[in-house]
Amino acid sequence: MKPTPINIKNKRATFDYELLDTYTAGLVLTGTEIKSIRLGKASLVDTFCYFEKGELWVKNMYIAEYFYGTYNNHAPRRERKLLLNRKELKKIERSVKETGQTLIPTRLFLNDKGLAKLNIAVAKGKKQYDKRQSLREKDDKRDMDRFFKKG
Repeated sequence: MKPTPINIKNKRATFDYELLDTYTAGLVLTGTEIKSIRLGKASLVDTFCYFEKGELWVKNMYIAEYFYGTYNNHAPRRERKLLLNRKELKKIERSVKETGQTLIPTRLFLNDKGLAKLNIAVAKGKKQYDKRQSLREKDDKRDMDRFFKKG
């Protein structure tokens, strides 16, 4: 029996930000956190990453408390450390120091070994007219798909 794949996305990320560069990072988790993620009980809404003392942290990521967790249960919105190699960390830190760029988690998933991974992107905020343009392109694509499926 193959387990269902866990693929939790941040849908607002591509709407609010223009993604420039993406990375895959590991997460430092407790036992009850990984069990909740395997059940699909996590969310990336309003989540962001930041640097502190040369380390990369993710803040405001929601992982529900594990139902069978006793006094060992975790805090749902605690800060979690991200694992990347030093070369990637330096590159990301340099690009984030530029004005208008930020780090946004885009996807939380389990890899082939069962380890939790987080896709993060260096992103630049979109203006209101850029968001309208994105919606227009999405509607046009949907109309084109609809037209060609009928014909």
